[in-house]
Amino acid sequence: MITGIDVKAPVVVHCDTVVAAPLQRVWRLLTDVPSWPDWQPDITAAAADRPLRTGSVFCWSTAGLDIESTVYQLRAPRRILWGGTVSGITGIHLWTFDAIGSSVHVRTEESWDGDPVLADVDGMRAALGESLAAWLRHLRKAAENSAFRPERTDLYLQ
Repeated sequence: MITGIDVKAPVVVHCDTVVAAPLQRVWRLLTDVPSWPDWQPDITAAAADRPLRTGSVFCWSTAGLDIESTVYQLRAPRRILWGGTVSGITGIHLWTFDAIGSSVHVRTEESWDGDPVLADVDGMRAALGESLAAWLRHLRKAAENSAFRPERTDLYLQ
């Protein structure tokens, strides 16, 4: 059973931010996979059965890649871990959320392994770092925009 990122992978990146929004709003944004293209411009398509659960599979497209991810762990509204393999790269992505008053400390970390990663560790680390920083910027912007709401709020609390 996968319980975290692969800390021994050749590429591991950690990023975090504080979001001035309620924990439930931030959680709903991240776990409403079909809404990702609405607030994350780097993602061109996304589909998932709702609500997400441990073992759920969801599909999404970014940077010209069609990705199928499996949810390895989900502890709403505090932690979600997913991963998969695409184009020879095995990625494991962890998100954690801690309420701090009326804000949320969001941490994300991801590991990448595989032949394409080994062929260009520094380039892959830089690309992943930029990607995670963008995820956090877009998540923060959407969550702090009180006008933005996922379609349904009852789907993401399980």
